[in-house]
Amino acid sequence: MDWIVRNAPALLLGAALAVAAATTLVLTSEMIFFGDSWGLLMTRRDLSVENVLHPHNEHLIAIPAMLEMASLRLFGMDSATPGHVLLTVILLSTAVLLYVYVKRRVGPWLALFAAALILFLGPAYEVLLWPFEITFCGPVLFGLAMLLALEREDRLGDIAACVFLIVSLGFSSLGVPFIAAAAVAVLLGPRQDRLRRSFVFVIPALLFTAWYLGWGQDAESQISLRNILASPRSVLDSMATAIASLLGLGAIPPGGTPDLSWGRPLLVAIVVVFGYRLLRRPGVPVGLWPVAAAAAATWFLTALPGRDPTASRYQYAAAILILMIFANLLRGVRVSRNGILVAAAVTALAVASNLVDLRDGGNIFKRQSMLARADTAALEIARRTVRPDFQLNPDVAGTPSLVNIYAGEYFEAIDEFGSPAYSLQDLIAAPEEGRAQADVVLAEALPVRAETGRPGGQGVPAGRCIRVRAESVEAREVPLEPGLAWVQLQPGPPGELSLRRFASESHPVALDDPRGGTLTRLRIPDDGANGVPWQLLVEARQPARVCQ
Repeated sequence: MDWIVRNAPALLLGAALAVAAATTLVLTSEMIFFGDSWGLLMTRRDLSVENVLHPHNEHLIAIPAMLEMASLRLFGMDSATPGHVLLTVILLSTAVLLYVYVKRRVGPWLALFAAALILFLGPAYEVLLWPFEITFCGPVLFGLAMLLALEREDRLGDIAACVFLIVSLGFSSLGVPFIAAAAVAVLLGPRQDRLRRSFVFVIPALLFTAWYLGWGQDAESQISLRNILASPRSVLDSMATAIASLLGLGAIPPGGTPDLSWGRPLLVAIVVVFGYRLLRRPGVPVGLWPVAAAAAATWFLTALPGRDPTASRYQYAAAILILMIFANLLRGVRVSRNGILVAAAVTALAVASNLVDLRDGGNIFKRQSMLARADTAALEIARRTVRPDFQLNPDVAGTPSLVNIYAGEYFEAIDEFGSPAYSLQDLIAAPEEGRAQADVVLAEALPVRAETGRPGGQGVPAGRCIRVRAESVEAREVPLEPGLAWVQLQPGPPGELSLRRFASESHPVALDDPRGGTLTRLRIPDDGANGVPWQLLVEARQPARVCQ
């Protein structure tokens, strides 16, 4: 029993890690690839120097690119689960290192609470649930490892720190702030050791500079004078949002403007409290400055290109750096039993609130995954006739997350690595929104075309004809097979023509709005789902004839 009491924080950390892993894997169980992940799958499938070192939105993403290539060859492309497992391992490892870092400064209980807040940081759902965001959590993991290795103050620790820093940079340019942290940590050390230990940050800095000169400078830059002048406010907003997120008060509406009504007052209050403490007990722990350098560099590098510092993907690193700053400022403070109980209650309430945000974020990604499966299924159905340069742009796909998919590249990828799309049977059973969007993609990809004109001398060609009346929806809906069809609208006011195929509650494919007395010619190419007919809806006040 004594052993359990002594090791209670570590045991509870293990339980928190298990719960976090289970939560993440359950929330991501129905998800496939999203957003920038498709960019890697479509254009960086083969191992080459260019594919590894080519910048992505100004970032070096060599390690994520190579991991994606390895995953494709080991597991294929029909499931995103391997990526979610890898992301979960990185997140859990980061929480453990944060626990170790904070424990060395303020003890195991506050370290446990810090790790728990990060494991369930709902406002950072993009990082916690989207495998591509190892570009944001990977640098933090190895940046933390670097700082812990430097604390050994021996040759082995310095070598390990240098390696960890290089790996951090390989995940993304978010590793650059940890170069600043390493430089400050070394330069604040004993004077006689500074030159000897400087390789820790000099070698990674030189490697990153070489990459930038060779590849990085070609990336599009968003840095402007306006962003530079606005950067101080952006940094303060970053800090305020991270603090509110940690306390469960920083929910970010998807696509909306974050509410900083809690974050800004909390930031002011924390500055006042720690300022008062420093007046009472002058002196700042030397370990604060490397973390402060990393935090400042992170926030300013986010602000200079004009990135939204309050976006979900930026909350993870910001929250960890805030906790590390707090741990250094509280170093040496003795926390009473009652203080620990209060901190535990605050942590529990914050985690409960953030779990709601995490679930909501999971629902956002599940919807995107559903649309991705439906849209790519439609693309595969239309494979016989779709153009290779056909793109799933937002107007067609119903989401911007598939903009990296072009038909030709997609078919090459699935031929080699398998398909993540719905099968025909799964598409038929998919949610209505997905089926309706698949109809839109299919009509554009085949493509389905309608041309309206006057009947001319020959009228409607001979064939199977159905007379359409205006009495009911059922009477106005006509099944169509692939091939040619004609819609002859009797004289009168304009009508409306629309199609559905997999949708059941709407006709999402809008065709021409023919005027009365006209003939509309429909061309529906043959495809891979001939057992499922199209349904043409003719909306008009006057009778019409549909012939095939």
